Amino acid sequence: MATFLYRLGRVSFRRRVLVSVVWAAVLVALGVGALTLSGKMSNSVTIPGTESQQAIDRLAEKFPQAAAGGGTARVAIAAPAGHTVTDPAGQAAVESVVAKLRQAPKVAAVADPFQAKSVSPDGRVALAQVSYQIKGYELTESDRTGLLASGDQAKSQGYQVEFGGDAVQGIPDAGATEGLGVVVAAVVLIITFGSLLAAGIPLLTALIGVGIGMSGILLASGSMELNSNTPILALMVGLAVGIDYALFIVSRYRHELREGREPEEAAGRAAGTAGSAVVFAGLTVIIALAGLTVIGIPFLGQMGVAAAVTVAIAVLIALTLLPAVLGFAGARVSNGRIRLRRKGSALSHGERWARFVARHRLPVLLSALAGLAVVAIPALSMQLGLPDDRTAPPDSTQHKAYELVSTSFGEGANGPLLVVVDTGPNHDPATLKQATENIVKLPDVAAVTPPRVNTSGDTALWTVIPKSGPGTTQTENVVTAIRALSAQVHDTTGGSLAVTGQTAVNIDVSQKLSDAMLPYLGLIVGLAFLLLMLVFRSVVVPLKATLGFLGSVVATFGAVVAVFQWGWLAGLLGVESTGPIMSMLPILLIGVLFGLAMDYQVFLVTRMREEYVHGAAPREATVTGFRHGARVVAAAALIMISVFAGFVLAESSLIKSIGFALAFGVLVDAFVIRMTVVPAVMSLLGHVAWWLPHGLDRILPNVDVEGENLTRALDAPEDGDREPAEV
Repeated sequence: MATFLYRLGRVSFRRRVLVSVVWAAVLVALGVGALTLSGKMSNSVTIPGTESQQAIDRLAEKFPQAAAGGGTARVAIAAPAGHTVTDPAGQAAVESVVAKLRQAPKVAAVADPFQAKSVSPDGRVALAQVSYQIKGYELTESDRTGLLASGDQAKSQGYQVEFGGDAVQGIPDAGATEGLGVVVAAVVLIITFGSLLAAGIPLLTALIGVGIGMSGILLASGSMELNSNTPILALMVGLAVGIDYALFIVSRYRHELREGREPEEAAGRAAGTAGSAVVFAGLTVIIALAGLTVIGIPFLGQMGVAAAVTVAIAVLIALTLLPAVLGFAGARVSNGRIRLRRKGSALSHGERWARFVARHRLPVLLSALAGLAVVAIPALSMQLGLPDDRTAPPDSTQHKAYELVSTSFGEGANGPLLVVVDTGPNHDPATLKQATENIVKLPDVAAVTPPRVNTSGDTALWTVIPKSGPGTTQTENVVTAIRALSAQVHDTTGGSLAVTGQTAVNIDVSQKLSDAMLPYLGLIVGLAFLLLMLVFRSVVVPLKATLGFLGSVVATFGAVVAVFQWGWLAGLLGVESTGPIMSMLPILLIGVLFGLAMDYQVFLVTRMREEYVHGAAPREATVTGFRHGARVVAAAALIMISVFAGFVLAESSLIKSIGFALAFGVLVDAFVIRMTVVPAVMSLLGHVAWWLPHGLDRILPNVDVEGENLTRALDAPEDGDREPAEV
């Protein structure tokens, strides 16, 4: 592979105009397609096959007028102090809001508060329920504007009107938050290279790659339903790895130029050596992200595949467009004009740190592990869930509606459950009676509405109001208890019972995601061990690397719980509300962090292995390999941290938590695991670190990630052993 990449790098360098034009054409074509053919994305997180989704499908077939699968809105109307919604003026205000709600775009039905008896005991608050025939994410901004405008007249009369429900939620937008991360990444690149030109090249190629990836995702949204977080994850990961992969190759190109080689030869060698490591590192990220498709959760699979394709584009650009851009820049890339680093030190900072760790390996190792354990403690209390109006920003109408409804009707009114009953082949009315009686007797049930029956009489629908909020364990227990009644109803009347509604859907999705986390973690850990054993030709190094990955994951879980569930440093990080951790976050974190952790493992430890194979003592091989790789790995990690941290400023709590988790995870994995624990363990194990059974040594192929064989062939005397440079 190294020889092929060497040739590819030279061809791209030599034919730089053609390569640049091809990539520019791809960017323009996909950009035009995205602008003209893109579709609307979904913020739905439903999973086919769950009981709640099956019940929605049944209602769509048997009881379509119920609009059970459509968007919903809860409109809370509060009278001014000293007044009620039941006095003549209050009734008129409420009826005015209800009339305007019925005229709002795409509204299917509105439950009048007076007819539905949804007026608070003190008479101050009325609650109107709005149903849409289409899903909440299909509503346009003009539709939401029409919904919110229905309360304008009442507000002008002194009434408070607040809106909650999924119909009010827009598509999450990262905004310009990623721009801050790019700015910090640019500063890191300038410090690393000491040159504006060298720093600008990785940024340029990374932005082109992200532009192509994002355009492709938007184009695909025109022909398939994609989750609204899909392009955001692809943007996060694509931007970070795009800059990092270019950083590795540009660093090697500058090294080759300093060795006195011509620019074209330097580009070829950079692509054949650092490019080989980029290919392997990219493959680990791609496999980890694409692996999200095997856990049976469609929207996560979409997010994983989209991000994996963006990473693949970043790899291709690093191997083709980057050498072409280097062809335009030539030897000027090595002309550092900005001097930010002192010279004259006999030992680099990286080498001094490596020697310190090697000398005090046991205390350093124990201190690092103790620190990880302390940070990981909050992970023991991690609660998973999906966002609701309670977790919306405090100044939003969703959060105000949640608080108003909770105060006036109880928290459970914010998360009503829909109970669907199939009355059986005989349409026995006893089925409805028995189901109602059993549900009313359940603990933590506040109210049960009379059943609505479809025209054929074979399907009935209740609304059950829990006493507790939609994200609580008590409400989960209510859903479980109602579902447990299904067997009893079937045995008695031949009918069946199911629970659905947005609250039940969220519970099912969270449970499915929670159940999938450990199998996916097992898949990733097993994959890591096999890949690293192939690269490092060792059993101990892969074991150490995977255990280190698990340590960084658990520590990151602890930090996420401390900030987003417990509220530590919430004000500093702009976290406006706390609650359960997003159900999809742990699996996404495992997949993305695995790939990034293996990147640093490959770039740092392969050089240690190269020194050891060439005869260096284990401790000296560790120090020398660390000296060559630490600076670039540190710069790469700081760039990724900067890019991910930029998303912490986003308004969406999911985007904010993903950005924080990835930034903290990279920080821990790069600086604690790879640059502290790894050299300490390698020094402690000595020769044992590179042990591989003879049987495996014969079976495993030599992938030559560092391009050592290529370098040996190119540097050999020209007696026929040298790999031909021309293609």
